[in-house]
Amino acid sequence: MLLVWAFLVYGAIATLAQAAVIFMVLMERKALAWLTQRKGPNRVGPAGLLQTLADGVKLLFKEDIMTPGQNKVLFTLAPALFLFPVFPLFALIPFTDYLWGVSLPTGALLLFAISSITTVAVVLAGWASDNKYSLLGGVRSAAQAISYEIPLIMAALAVCLFAGTMNLRGIVEAQQGPLGAIGWFGLYLTPVSFLIFLIASLAEVNRIPFDLPEAESELVSGYNTEYSGMKFAMYFLAEYAALFVMSALAVVFFAGGYLSPLAGVQWGDMTFGPTLAQSVGLAQWVAEATRMPSLGGLLIQLEMAFWFILKTYGFIFFAMWIRGTLPRLKPDQLMGFSWKFLIPLALINVFVVALQRFWAPPASSLAAWGAQAAANWPMALAWLLTLIVGIGGFYVASARAFSRRLNARIARS
Repeated sequence: MLLVWAFLVYGAIATLAQAAVIFMVLMERKALAWLTQRKGPNRVGPAGLLQTLADGVKLLFKEDIMTPGQNKVLFTLAPALFLFPVFPLFALIPFTDYLWGVSLPTGALLLFAISSITTVAVVLAGWASDNKYSLLGGVRSAAQAISYEIPLIMAALAVCLFAGTMNLRGIVEAQQGPLGAIGWFGLYLTPVSFLIFLIASLAEVNRIPFDLPEAESELVSGYNTEYSGMKFAMYFLAEYAALFVMSALAVVFFAGGYLSPLAGVQWGDMTFGPTLAQSVGLAQWVAEATRMPSLGGLLIQLEMAFWFILKTYGFIFFAMWIRGTLPRLKPDQLMGFSWKFLIPLALINVFVVALQRFWAPPASSLAAWGAQAAANWPMALAWLLTLIVGIGGFYVASARAFSRRLNARIARS
């Protein structure tokens, strides 16, 4: 019975993920068309809304091509290993304070552990394809994962350290404070962690400017060059599902999760709750007017889901915006940026957050927050100067190195 229930839950999560992915594919094509002043999909269905479904049907009927030199077992196993581990991640995400699949004390750790499996699938695909471009894409994916998973996890570790828990729902609730949205971890507490997480998460899901494993202009399509039909569609779906999970994680860690922007704000004698419907008494009024208390609770849950989905798709749109704006990095630039700048900054950030957690624990009221800010402004100033000197120094050193290489090239010519 437990096994049947597990399959039912997994099927429901997979259906939810597929629906989200179908919408995201259409959203990206529309967003890129808007950014590049094109019309985008506008033929299939009203305003092109059915274009993604038409593409899916086309992939279903495409021939599955395999060449004699390929390892057929690993070549078939790799897309499944890339797609299926993504779906359990949806069960770990708290969409509301009631709607989640599994709530574990070490939920953040389990989520990063499962998400790292996809790198193995990419390496397998590159090795089993019997193609030099696919092999190069797989090797690049492994190098990129090693380089950027370290700062990604270090940024998340700083948040867990300050929240005092690795439970994702606990991290969301720890962000409810007297400053409302300003007190969310991404703005008030750990803006450096937020920036590191944002950059490293783009690399984790192979998005531009970190899409070196695919790199159409250099490697044709990288690790998935030899794939066609449904196997190619599995890679496609998994990439967008991973983008949704990473955006949802950014919301949980840094943007208050399902909390409204006014959650925890004190206004006179009134303190705003997690939702506006709860704070202004709308949920209670609906429950009393309809004589159905469950409707009031449903309204609160719907508002929490609304805030969570709105914030998540805000981060997804940001990733699409980056894709339409920035060029792809060179491999040496990508590695150098992580090992010379991002990882040292992430280590310093964890150390500073640990000090901040020790000297200035989370404030429970606006007055307490003001007292802490007055007492700890020297540390904040020192951290700000460290950031300015560190980031400025990195860019000055990079600019000088680039100038030296450019002058040497001009002198040789």
